Amino acid sequence: MTFAENLKPLPKVSHLAALQLFAGDEWVATIENKPGQAGSLAVYNHLAQLFGAITPEAAKKGLELYAEIAIDARANPGKHGNIDRLLKLLEEPRTLRVKQIFATVTE
Repeated sequence: MTFAENLKPLPKVSHLAALQLFAGDEWVATIENKPGQAGSLAVYNHLAQLFGAITPEAAKKGLELYAEIAIDARANPGKHGNIDRLLKLLEEPRTLRVKQIFATVTE
């Protein structure tokens, strides 16, 4: 299956503005709910729900979900930062804690 097909059954993320990732108390990254990052937001949110954090096991599952984009990321390091982060977790096992930042509605 393709990345687009893998995204369809994942939980929706319209309620999220972003996810923040932490290694211990150290901020590692923010994935925002915006074009170019929304798919990664859905993948990381799903992984956090399944595994409780982004662990090496979660990283392996995430790479499966990224499908053809993970293949491109392996061939082009630095092109897909959110995938590179998962690949690094397989090389240097650690756990990233996920903090959800909820979207607010203003009228």
